[in-house]
Amino acid sequence: MMVEIRTILFAEDNPRDVELTLEALGDHNLANNVIVVRDGVETMDYLHCEGKYKQRKPGNPAVLLLDIKMPRMDGIEVLRAIRNDNKLKMLPVVMLTSSREEQDLIKSYELGVNAYVVKPVDFKEFIEAVKQVGVFWAVINEVPPVCKLSDKD
Repeated sequence: MMVEIRTILFAEDNPRDVELTLEALGDHNLANNVIVVRDGVETMDYLHCEGKYKQRKPGNPAVLLLDIKMPRMDGIEVLRAIRNDNKLKMLPVVMLTSSREEQDLIKSYELGVNAYVVKPVDFKEFIEAVKQVGVFWAVINEVPPVCKLSDKD
């Protein structure tokens, strides 16, 4: 039986973290299903099929890997916007961040984040953490039906 690998939306402004994450996901053949956006505004454009993403096929990704510290619109603001949007509120969101600040952790969970993963400093640990997150959310996890359907309106 062939397992369908769904799209991962990855919001990260650090080119090195993008490179490492794609490398880690590539080990499980997930990297070609990753859409990288560089800030919160671009993340929302993708999710709403606006701006440079207005031609993309409608529908939500399997998961959003979201950094907190990003320009223009940070991860907390993106999470708040997603949870307040009826078409997006069921989207699984994983904070993948270097922030160990307790207030970021608490705020993320208050806003309904599905998981909060602190990026390990060690290269091998970082690769392993990303692999586990990617495989779980893109392959193993069952998404709510609303995330599988494309927007008709």
